[in-house]
Amino acid sequence: MTVLFLEYPPCSTCKKARKWLEEHQISFTARHIKEDNPTEEELKEWHKKSGLPLKRFFNTSGLVYKNLSLKDKLPQMAEEEQYRLLATDGMLVKRPLVIGTDFVLVGFKEKEWEDRLM
Repeated sequence: MTVLFLEYPPCSTCKKARKWLEEHQISFTARHIKEDNPTEEELKEWHKKSGLPLKRFFNTSGLVYKNLSLKDKLPQMAEEEQYRLLATDGMLVKRPLVIGTDFVLVGFKEKEWEDRLM
């Protein structure tokens, strides 16, 4: 199985996650989240597969999130609006992301990754 690994290479968590994938010999295709940010369609599909609340796909500690005051705006936004917004800038999307055929992992939680990928 080869998974899709969305990363922002300068991000320390992404570096740790990539190293973990390599150490555990998990086959992956890397994608730079800022240069090739997810489309609305991808985000909808991944959100559905993940079983997580859509808010989990937002990089809540990022500058773009803070500059747009999304903490206050998100609760009033429709899902369609949120997908559209996430698709505008890869820096808004929580990373790293691992996309498999029937699952999506958001952020790097070693135990979660171990359970799903090993």
